[in-house]
Amino acid sequence: SRGQERGMAVEGKPSVKSSSSIVPCFLFVELVIMAGTVLLAYYFEYTDTFPVHIQGFFCYDKTFSKPYPGPDHSSKIPPVLVYSLVTAIPTVTIVIGELCAFFTKAEGTQEKTIVTADCCYFNPLLRRIIRFLGVYAFGLFTTTIFVNAGQVVTGNQTPHFLSACRPNYTALGCQSTMQYIGERRACTGNPLIVMSARKSFPSKDAALSVYSAVYTVMYVTLVFKTKGTRLTKPTISLTLFCLAMLVGVVRVAEYRNHWGDVLAGFFTGGAIAVFLVTCVINSFQQMLPNPLPLRPQRPESVLGMPMVTLPCVESPLEKLHGDLRSPRSHDHQPYRFPPVTPDVLIPSRSISSEV
Repeated sequence: SRGQERGMAVEGKPSVKSSSSIVPCFLFVELVIMAGTVLLAYYFEYTDTFPVHIQGFFCYDKTFSKPYPGPDHSSKIPPVLVYSLVTAIPTVTIVIGELCAFFTKAEGTQEKTIVTADCCYFNPLLRRIIRFLGVYAFGLFTTTIFVNAGQVVTGNQTPHFLSACRPNYTALGCQSTMQYIGERRACTGNPLIVMSARKSFPSKDAALSVYSAVYTVMYVTLVFKTKGTRLTKPTISLTLFCLAMLVGVVRVAEYRNHWGDVLAGFFTGGAIAVFLVTCVINSFQQMLPNPLPLRPQRPESVLGMPMVTLPCVESPLEKLHGDLRSPRSHDHQPYRFPPVTPDVLIPSRSISSEV
């Protein structure tokens, strides 16, 4: 954790920083949180620990009467391809970007080498790659948890739900489209397919695609320093966004999700990516320590000893002089001394002679 890397620079090595908390924080805090996130995502995805909410439906509802498109692996953009792209594209981009920034000594990417226990050195290049990819992996599993939680809580049906459910309208007594069916055993289709058809909101593929695109685009925009052309970063960014939008369009075109499901997935993935980039890893820039507050300095003497502050006592002569110069004294008239005549003056010689 960058927030725990406190220490003093090693003497004679200004590019080396000492830290005794980086290894314990990584082993006992970050890895534990990461393991818990992965475990929770696994329980949501592959177990029945969290049952899906069973929603009813209206008879002959056209919203859920689209034809069954087949299993997910038969899609034009199957989940395996989506998962491969959201894993490979950010990894390759971050590794290449960090190598280029390290060897070109780009501003804002140069950090100090961390040494702990006077024996273990952590290279800044390796630390930045592990930090950015670790945060990305954490966000990827977090997005999966948020999406699966939304699907389990809402239980919204896909556009092909009735084709997968295959309800017996005669046994259910459906006589009009306004009749609502809330029975749990109304479906006669494959239970696994029916359960998958109840997980539509939000779209998981759309959320993961946009999360990967936003995270990678922000990395390219904030880290890459292209001086030769102005179109490199916009081209990469728009390409990644187009790929993410294409995933959502295909999900809607194949009747696997509604437009509202895709938009909710876009918002979920984009919000998580923006939060992690801006609030967790400080926009991929070097995290500078907070400057220590300056303490007010006391006045010191020439010898370096602190001076003792004594109470200020006003002199009677200064007070009299201020009163004489005040415009309000003596009815706003300036004070005039009486004229001095020669008779008043006593020569000093006469006084000394008398004495």
